[in-house]
Amino acid sequence: MVLSRGWSAFLVGVGVWTWVIWPRFAVAIWQDPRSWASATVGDGAPTSFLWVHALLIAASLAIGTTVGVLGIRSWLVARRGGTS
Repeated sequence: MVLSRGWSAFLVGVGVWTWVIWPRFAVAIWQDPRSWASATVGDGAPTSFLWVHALLIAASLAIGTTVGVLGIRSWLVARRGGTS
């Protein structure tokens, strides 16, 4: 299957968007007092709140990276005009 250049660009954009948004969200979660047992940032044991959000962020970055790579690959195939 060969995607159009428009869809390829969309997939690359989703991948870039993922890497723009989620790291900033990770910083916000890290700085949230609910992430730490002592309610002091970086002090005490991490809470379930932090672990659940860390898994969410990791999964989103993995999916976004995959989508972005697929977009780049489909863009290159569409540019060559071939199938692969």
